[in-house]
Amino acid sequence: VQLVESGGGLVQAGGSLRLSCAASGFIFGDYAMGWFRQAPGKEREGVASIGDMGTYYSDSVKGRFTISRDHAKKMVYLQMNSLKFEDAAVYYCAASGQQYYHARGPPYRRSEFDYWGQGTQVTVSS
Repeated sequence: VQLVESGGGLVQAGGSLRLSCAASGFIFGDYAMGWFRQAPGKEREGVASIGDMGTYYSDSVKGRFTISRDHAKKMVYLQMNSLKFEDAAVYYCAASGQQYYHARGPPYRRSEFDYWGQGTQVTVSS
């Protein structure tokens, strides 16, 4: 299994970035996909996820970030708009085999995800 993130970098506050995650080594359609982030000194937190049960967004990014997936390309994307200083973190792509764990919505907790990428750094400047 491989999850490879790309698209991170330095962006000014208020700007946009699009993260990508290339997935391989598992049946992509059988898994929900998610994006997590971890800032220095903080726990890894779920940002967004997508699966057969729909999409999930954390309150901190709702309305600004959009998660999407391309089954043909086995890719997952995170479009991040109106970036804030507090969005700066290492962003991780993750895959969950527990698509139907929740009655409503895709998995979103760290413990519900099975595979992880290495992460891509997002830095937000003034």
